[in-house]
Amino acid sequence: MSTVLITGATSGLGAALARHYLARGDRIIACGRNAEALAALKDAHGERVDIRLFNITDREAVIAALADVGEIDIVILNAGTCEYLEVDRFDAALVERVFAANFFGAVNCTEALLPSLPRGARLVYVDSLARLLPFTRSQAYGASKAALHYFARTMEVDLQPRGIHVLTTSPGFIDTPLTRKNTFAMPMLISPDQAAKGILRGIECGRRNIYVPWRFAAMLRVLGALPECMQVWIASKMKGLH
Repeated sequence: MSTVLITGATSGLGAALARHYLARGDRIIACGRNAEALAALKDAHGERVDIRLFNITDREAVIAALADVGEIDIVILNAGTCEYLEVDRFDAALVERVFAANFFGAVNCTEALLPSLPRGARLVYVDSLARLLPFTRSQAYGASKAALHYFARTMEVDLQPRGIHVLTTSPGFIDTPLTRKNTFAMPMLISPDQAAKGILRGIECGRRNIYVPWRFAAMLRVLGALPECMQVWIASKMKGLH
């Protein structure tokens, strides 16, 4: 039985990951801001669920909430948000909010959890396929996920001597309360359960970069390998579809 800590465990992908690990018989440390959802998860699974209520953007609260978690086998830093930027009404505060959750939230959790990671532990950062192309209105979201991916790769370099495996997972569109707010078509949309299954397989295999769904990821990775001028041209054409 493994101990798995998941942030953003009360809805969407995080909740699906929690369900799948619990179905395998693992112990879950479920982290989130929704006290009612966390309590329901605890009531349903008893001692196999440890709940931690905090906001990942509050560094002191994160450190306090995770100070006594004990040794953890797998950490999945999944919590995040998305807001789209309108350049005609440029809002730096929006960019700051998105970075606070998507990037600094993961950084805060990393600081709090590193002492709890033994040799052989897996530290998983959830970024996004959005980091691969300059999508319209995605300045805040895409940049925060690109920063998180770079952060993860540098953590991989520096944690190798400690035997801690750093993985990233880059999902595409997942049917969650967050994506249901989108007003544009979402190609190759998958369910949280489909995404969770793919991510679990990737973690079990120790893949450094986990992509779901793989067909959509393959397309975007090819486009992301093109010269930047071509990427901008393609993204400009896509803009008309929004």
